[in-house]
Amino acid sequence: MPQNAVPLAFRTTGLTKVYGEGEAAVHALRGVDLEIPSGEIVVLLGASGSGKSTLLNIIGGLDRASDGTAYFENDELTAMSDAELTAYRREHVGFVFQFYNLMPSLTAYENVELVTEIADDPMAPEDALALVGLKERVDHFPAQLSGGEQQRVAIARAIAKNPRVLFCDEPTGALDSTTGRTVLEVLKEVNEKLGATVLIVTHAANTAAMADRVIHFADGAIREVTKNTHKLTPDQIEW
Repeated sequence: MPQNAVPLAFRTTGLTKVYGEGEAAVHALRGVDLEIPSGEIVVLLGASGSGKSTLLNIIGGLDRASDGTAYFENDELTAMSDAELTAYRREHVGFVFQFYNLMPSLTAYENVELVTEIADDPMAPEDALALVGLKERVDHFPAQLSGGEQQRVAIARAIAKNPRVLFCDEPTGALDSTTGRTVLEVLKEVNEKLGATVLIVTHAANTAAMADRVIHFADGAIREVTKNTHKLTPDQIEW
């Protein structure tokens, strides 16, 4: 690695994913070569079915590639056993999805506490909730929270394990513009305060303005990678 070069969080070479066989086969990824530096906010941008979520699932340890290699730092994800992938997800990765997947019978605090009980070096649930601006809502159940607040609980749950990487799949897809900006601001703070690499999968081109790097997907392949020399803050983004 050249002196002063930023280490890579992820690197993929010739990554492919095929679902099904023969004429019914779907080529979700078609030989993806990619490098993602540590500590960046990266937006994976593309239409539905372009391959961006498939890539996220593979480097997140949720799915396996059909061919090619994928590395997290110096560890080859594509060579890991199921048990090793489980350990990787538990120790290093936080996930945020479009739908919040909260336990309705548990408070915000208890939803976050679920993750801290299995993490090696977790932050306190109340600290994670304070980081996303929900210090006063720890005892509320999901039904007592707005959609944006529920998504922030989901982010708090994801970051409470102190992950090295935060994967966000359409995190603002179910939110209005004001709430969506609030959630993006939280993701920005997680990146800045925790130093986590943040990957955001979205079809909303406006989100790309806050990223360090934008990876444009189409038909299972990367069409373009651009870098933002002048990033916008979430409140400056046109919705």
